[in-house]
This record gives sequence, structure tokens and C-alpha cells, in this order.
Amino acid sequence: MRNLKWFARPDKFKNRLIMVILGVLIQGFGLSWIIEVSFGTDPCSAFTQGVISHVPLSFGTAQLLINIILFVVVFFADTGLIGFGTIANMVFIGYISDFCRFIYSKTLPAELFQNTTTRIIILIPALIVFILGAAMYMTAGLGTSPYDAIAFIVSERAENIPFKFIRMSWDIIFLLLGWIMGGNIGVVTFAVAFFLGPVITWEQKKLSVFIS
Repeated sequence: MRNLKWFARPDKFKNRLIMVILGVLIQGFGLSWIIEVSFGTDPCSAFTQGVISHVPLSFGTAQLLINIILFVVVFFADTGLIGFGTIANMVFIGYISDFCRFIYSKTLPAELFQNTTTRIIILIPALIVFILGAAMYMTAGLGTSPYDAIAFIVSERAENIPFKFIRMSWDIIFLLLGWIMGGNIGVVTFAVAFFLGPVITWEQKKLSVFIS
């Protein structure tokens, strides 16, 4: 385990913290739309959906509990990956999604999410928003979510395997677990499992200007 470097404050800390806050808000908002259109979710959220189909928990609470379990693994393996972004991601994204969906249920017509054409139209911007939020919090460099951190930890211990393959394998494991548990598996789940990493890498290069 590295020396305790968690919650470090690197250069341009204020800019980085703003990126974390905006990234988490944006990602939670995007996730709420992805869940509503029901074409599948990211692998971690699909697993969370599977969990709440068996236990009486909200999506946000179940995701927090799953992240706490993963956080314990990260804490004992590499505290250098823990920071303000870690806590913001693991605690707030699920609850932001829950809150947004509650607002939709009170303000939007129920049939909005039943029309296939409308769902497809909503899906594309929802994915763009979700991925942008993920890229913002990752680019900030103030810690990694417990789910994302596991892939980095494994990569450090399996140096001969490219990170993208480790990340894809990790996502596929949760995809399968989500499917077994009864989560919403669809085209979005597979797209995120196979393509999220490269897209975020590209966006990070664009966003890094705000902290360079």
C-alpha cells in the first residue's frame, strides 16, 4: 500500500474541485436519463439495478453500499487513488440520479419514456452528458471512484496486460453480474463496457487545458 496521499491538493486545486463537482452533477443527471430510456445502463449501474430488484433499497443507497465495499478494497490496496472525487462519485451520483428521476415522475408525462422514437432521441444526448461528466471528474485528478480504481489497481499488478483490456474485463464482469441479478442490460451496457475507456481518454485530453 502506498503512503497515505489521499485527499491531496495538487496545483490548481480549486479548478480541479470545480471539475469534480460539475462532473458528478452532470454524470448523475445523464445517468438518470439513461435509466429512464431503458436501453441498458453502464455495467456498475446495471449490477446496482440487479441488487435493488432483490432488496428494498433505492438505487442511490444500493450504489453507495456497493461502492463502500469496493472502497474498503481500494483503501487496503492503494490509498493514493482516494481523494475528494472518490467520495463525491461514490456518495452522490446515485442519489442525484434518484432525485432527477423523482422530478421527472412529477413533471413529465409517463408516456414520454414509452415511445421508442423518443427514447432513442433522448439516449444520444444522455450518453454524451454521462460520458462528459465521467471525463470531467477523472480529469480533475482528485481521486478515482472505487469502481474505477479497481481496474487501476489490477493494472499495476499485471503490467504485461494493457490497461484497456483490464478495464474492459472488469466492466464485462459487472455486466454479467448485472445480467444474472436481473439488471437492465442493453445496447448501452455493451457500448460502455467496450468503448467508454477510449472515449474518456480522448475527452480528458481536451479537458486537461483547465488544470494545466
